Amino acid sequence: MAKDHVQIFDTTLRDGEQVPGCKLNTAQKLIIAERLDILGVDIIEAGFPVSSPGDFKSVEAIAKLVKNATVCGLTRSVENDIKVAAEALKYAVRPRIHTGIGTSDSHIKFKFNSNRDAIIERAVAAVKFAKTFVEDVEFYAEDAGRTDNEYLARVCEAVIKAGATVLNIPDTTGYCLPHEYGAKIKYLKENVKGIEKAVLSCHCHNDLGLATANSIEGAINGARQIECTINGIGERAGNTSLEEVVMIMKQHPDLNLDTGINTKLLYSTSQMVQEHMGMFVQANKAVVGSNAFAHSSGIHQDGVIKNRETYEIMDPADVGVTESAIVLTARSGRAALAYRAKKVGYELTKLELDEIYPKFLDYADTKKEIVDEDIHILMETSSIKMS
Repeated sequence: MAKDHVQIFDTTLRDGEQVPGCKLNTAQKLIIAERLDILGVDIIEAGFPVSSPGDFKSVEAIAKLVKNATVCGLTRSVENDIKVAAEALKYAVRPRIHTGIGTSDSHIKFKFNSNRDAIIERAVAAVKFAKTFVEDVEFYAEDAGRTDNEYLARVCEAVIKAGATVLNIPDTTGYCLPHEYGAKIKYLKENVKGIEKAVLSCHCHNDLGLATANSIEGAINGARQIECTINGIGERAGNTSLEEVVMIMKQHPDLNLDTGINTKLLYSTSQMVQEHMGMFVQANKAVVGSNAFAHSSGIHQDGVIKNRETYEIMDPADVGVTESAIVLTARSGRAALAYRAKKVGYELTKLELDEIYPKFLDYADTKKEIVDEDIHILMETSSIKMS
């Protein structure tokens, strides 16, 4: 069975850059945008053009640079926003305007001091206006995660009639549970007239640590676009992590979902974004963290040395990591010590290993990690020669 293509919409340069302290200049944005295009993302959300002259300049420059991906600019449901975005995107090979408005009762009442019917009118007007500039118009229903499904379906139906080609269903506050978010996508798929004319998109936030799970559940239930960022950076606790959703689909072929991402570039892309944004991921971050393929427990190390798949469901090479790391600590066993010693030039016999291992444990108890230099010191104190 042919797999369904799930488009990857990367918003590292827009939602990701909203993180305090992660401001990028235009030159840095161009470096990252070029890499995202090479990585194989389908859509690059380049920024929010009306927000500042600098953002306008960056979106315009990215639109000129990118050759393969669709380049997208964010707007509110305000005519001037849309007009400015269209101007910034005029050089794009494939431009998209991303416009929308809050649809939850909370947003309607407290943010807009409005009512449901008026919000639909504003949504339709924004899409129609955007459609006068570009063919590809994405509509976001902000706080869709807390929006009543029946009303959300009404909004979606109205904007499809107005010309929307993509429907973004954001879990803006990261509130939804996976089964709830999946059910919301399923409801829209089954109850919105004309839904076949538009792509449903997931845009999930990670306030409760569920962004990736919600996005995958959305795709399982019919969404064919996932909005995400490199390293999961973004507002508050962040967005759906690009590397996580991509590798989930790759490692679970039974989902029959696929992307066009060159996964071998994931690790280096993660490193690039960390370097330019100055926001480093935690060591235990899935897929791209420094410990994602590192093993320090003796039981795990022995298993991985014998057969990598005993404790690794991904081949490190698939994400651009050279090899698994066997980290020597006081919890490491003989197999790990022999493995690392061989790496630095010592082919230990069983008798030599039995001699050196107790000394290794004593030494390891004094340090967090045993490095190559420490192995040489241990071998010299035991008069074991390099092979």
